[in-house]
Amino acid sequence: MMAHVSAVRALYKRILVLHRFLPLDLKALGDQYVKDEFRRHRGAEPGEAGSFMEEWKNYRDTLQTQVLEAQLGPARFGVDLTEERLPDFQDQQIGQLYELLLEASKPNRQFNIQDD
Repeated sequence: MMAHVSAVRALYKRILVLHRFLPLDLKALGDQYVKDEFRRHRGAEPGEAGSFMEEWKNYRDTLQTQVLEAQLGPARFGVDLTEERLPDFQDQQIGQLYELLLEASKPNRQFNIQDD
C-alpha cells in the first residue's frame, strides 16, 4: 500500500514539474486539472486506480518527450483525441472535455492556446 502511495505521489510531482515548461496559460490549466483529477481519484478501486495510473504515466511520457522536443525547435504540446478513444472515457470525463471545448471556443477566452 505504501509503495502505491509513493508511486502516485512521485507521478503527481513529476507531472507538475513538467508543467513548469509549458506556456503559463497551459501550465495554469494543466496544474488545476491534474490536482482535481488526483484528488478525485484518491479513493479509487484497485482496477480503476491501475487504469488511472497507466493513463497518467502515458501523459507524463508524452509531455516529457514534447518538452525535450521543444528545446530543439517550435513547441507543440498535446495530442489529438480520436473518436475511437471516446468510449474509453466515463460520462463525467466527457462532460469535462465538453466544458474545456466551450471554454476554449469563447471569443475572449482566458487562455490563448494556438494550434499550429
